[in-house]
Amino acid sequence: MEIRQAAKERELKEIFVLYDSAFPASEKKPFSVILEKQKQGSADILYLEEGGQFAGLAIMAKKGDLVLLDYFAIAEERRGSGIGSRMIQALDAHYKGMRMIIEIESTKAEVPDIKMRRKRKHFYHKNGMTDLPFMVCLFGVDMEMLSNGTEISFEEYWNLYDAIFGPRASGNVLFLRAQDTQ
Repeated sequence: MEIRQAAKERELKEIFVLYDSAFPASEKKPFSVILEKQKQGSADILYLEEGGQFAGLAIMAKKGDLVLLDYFAIAEERRGSGIGSRMIQALDAHYKGMRMIIEIESTKAEVPDIKMRRKRKHFYHKNGMTDLPFMVCLFGVDMEMLSNGTEISFEEYWNLYDAIFGPRASGNVLFLRAQDTQ
């Protein structure tokens, strides 16, 4: 298993195709912005590879000792093989000593994809992630917040978002309430 900063045109193309298909339009940032943030050093576009083949992507925003797993997706043909768990563990090791934040769509809403949302939350819990004591409304989407077992406040999360994406974006990040921890 290998995790590396995507730099080659072929790698970035594979990442973009997966990024474009794996996330709803309402949750995607313009890819050009992500590329610019990588050039500035405030984001990592990571190419995930296993067995010499593209396996997935992780796009990380970082500030100080905080790292936000902004986007994570496994290539469709590789899903269900345990590779996602191996990748999450590898990311945690890659960012050893850093506090990792993960945003997931709320599992408390009555929505058509609630089973998938709960499955996603279970996946992260199974891989050592824990609930943070707050939720956010991120560009109109209620999100539960998880971490790699470290304490992170809403203010720290908001400050990361503001520093990396600017006040226009951070103005769309709202504290909702303390979430029920499990």
